[in-house]
Amino acid sequence: MPRSVNSVASKHRRKKIFKAAKGYFGRRKNVLTVAKNAVEKAMGYAFVGRKLKKRAYRRLWIARINAGARQLGTSYSKLIHKLAENKVELNRKVLADLALNHPEAFKALVERLK
Repeated sequence: MPRSVNSVASKHRRKKIFKAAKGYFGRRKNVLTVAKNAVEKAMGYAFVGRKLKKRAYRRLWIARINAGARQLGTSYSKLIHKLAENKVELNRKVLADLALNHPEAFKALVERLK
């Protein structure tokens, strides 16, 4: 009985790895085992990076809210506490945008909470 190998699927798998490794330097772009390791490592970094990006943006928003709040005589933690007490459901992204681009609206919000 002849040996059966699914070369179509094998080529597709290899092509997928090489496409992801496009632009890599040296053997990382054209040797399957090396490219596979490089692509797996890159995918891991990409996954972690997406989580770190969320964390970094949240820190940025908190810093902007705190800066805006301190100009108005309060702190970030007191402001967030007052928002929670008064059941104002604005997330940090929106609050940071208000503090940065619409200071009069942010001021009105803080004055209403005092």
